[in-house]
Amino acid sequence: MNRTFMIRNTLKTTVLLASIGGLLVAAGALFGGRTWAVAGLIAGIAMCVGSYWFSDRIAIASSGAVPVSEAQAPQLYAIVRELAARAGTPMPRIYLIPEEQPNAFATGRNPEHAAVAVTTGLLDLCDYAEVRGVLAHELSHVNHRDILIGSIAAAIATAISFLANMAMWFGAFGGDDEERPNPVAALLFALLAPLAATVLQMALSRSREYEADRGGAELLGDPEPLARALAKLDAYSRRIPAHVNPAQASLYIVNPLNGRKVSFANLFSTHPPIEDRIARLRALRHSMPSVTRGR
Repeated sequence: MNRTFMIRNTLKTTVLLASIGGLLVAAGALFGGRTWAVAGLIAGIAMCVGSYWFSDRIAIASSGAVPVSEAQAPQLYAIVRELAARAGTPMPRIYLIPEEQPNAFATGRNPEHAAVAVTTGLLDLCDYAEVRGVLAHELSHVNHRDILIGSIAAAIATAISFLANMAMWFGAFGGDDEERPNPVAALLFALLAPLAATVLQMALSRSREYEADRGGAELLGDPEPLARALAKLDAYSRRIPAHVNPAQASLYIVNPLNGRKVSFANLFSTHPPIEDRIARLRALRHSMPSVTRGR
């Protein structure tokens, strides 16, 4: 494992956890002074601890994924076992998401506690080599130790969205005049906090996807299966809706919300443009000394 990735991602995780703690303290101060600032600090600490230990469970539960046995999915297990052995990582837990949209994600705080989840649509619509390319990408996330960052960011974004809704409600209806938080501050937090969480996810997610694409191609020895899979997943994700919490969308290999018609979607996308990812992958073919094609 490249030590540079580990050091860089440890720093990112530290900054991420510190930032969310600071955000909640500031929000508490805006709502009601010192008492609410202390409450925000306590909430921030609890959220950071919970995100570190339970981010994988939050992601799995949010996606509706269910564990799948080797007897139920022998080919899927065979692919993951082979790629995990190549990558030098432990065998992750494997989950199946009952969604028609082809997609996948990896989660967990480290390789020893990693999980890979794929949709039924991925297995139905992609051929063997393309599934192998997608799983190589996900195991590259595991190998780079960067799934913790995405999982924590997603868990934090989920929590921030919940707190923003609570702030809106409590600012308008909670407590008496002395206890009620400043309604203007509550409104601003309710509107801007989810946007800040999205921008944070964008900054973390885009670079991770490029690195995982490269790592997946190197793990396979051929970038073409992953490039083909990305093109197919992107096309189908625009046609087949997915029931995904927007706060968890950054975990997936392609944006599961592509089919939703949102203004400025590209501006606030947590994923790099698919055309750029495919072009970068296919450019790798010229730098690889030998190409081992997927079966």
